Amino acid sequence: MAETVQPELTLGPLLLHWPGAAWRDFHFRVADEAPVDTVTLGEVVCPKRWPFNRPYLEAVIDRLQRAGKRVVVATPALVGNDHDAALVRELAGHGLPVEINDMAALGLLQRDGRPAEIAGPGVNSYNEATLRHLGQQGVSRAVPPPELPPASVRHLAGLSAAGSGDLPALEVQAFGRWPLAISARCYHARAYGRDKATCQYACANDPDGLPVDTLDDQPFLAVNGVQTLSHAYACLAGELADLARTGVRAFRLLPQDVDMVAVARVYRELLGGDVETSAALEAIQQICGAVALANGYQHDAPGAAWFEA
Repeated sequence: MAETVQPELTLGPLLLHWPGAAWRDFHFRVADEAPVDTVTLGEVVCPKRWPFNRPYLEAVIDRLQRAGKRVVVATPALVGNDHDAALVRELAGHGLPVEINDMAALGLLQRDGRPAEIAGPGVNSYNEATLRHLGQQGVSRAVPPPELPPASVRHLAGLSAAGSGDLPALEVQAFGRWPLAISARCYHARAYGRDKATCQYACANDPDGLPVDTLDDQPFLAVNGVQTLSHAYACLAGELADLARTGVRAFRLLPQDVDMVAVARVYRELLGGDVETSAALEAIQQICGAVALANGYQHDAPGAAWFEA
């Protein structure tokens, strides 16, 4: 069992498409009010969206850093052409720690002499060999895919926390829709009768993702441009303490169209032992409204399942 160390609380990249000014104002509020240690910026889902945020990036970085936050930039999950590669280089050019979400980005950065510090969930870090390889490439932290079985998460976190070789520290998503898949096709545009080339930014119409129901009208998934998300919000409030004991070094909150400052405060209180799990879960459910919570992956069950703490 790894020695318990107070884990960090991080805010992952905004996967959804919000207007540039809204993106800026959201991060300004995070800088001023959210008790998180690290904030990740960048465009993971669709490089076509980045021009909306680019004009505000420097101001957001400055505001976050003056508030004492560590700022990381995240690269796209699909690097398939020169335009995508240019965005990787642009983001890395800010001199901040870089989170890669595609192994192609790692190769690009290495050729440019710029290290990647974090491997995001888009890099399939399923086992010890993969993590060790990433560590040997200079990666110091990895966010495993959400479906990684709990026994594997605990095993890898324990090895890393014990200082086993080059294994990066583990950061686990603890809140927000699970990022399940990404495609070259834009289902969001198709849902609005458009194609990817002339999408007219259909994803902007759904600031929390486009709900997808089953044929029986049951909530199932959410579409976000070329990305497939879970319908439910991941919520590992009940598993937080156990994961910290096994060596998980950071917990990630993914931004949703809810009061993320309030969410961050609840998780900070949980990490500090200042609130009971039942009270924290009640508070999170109130913040999330009608959206269901899910923790199934951490119980060897379908991800959409919910197990009471």
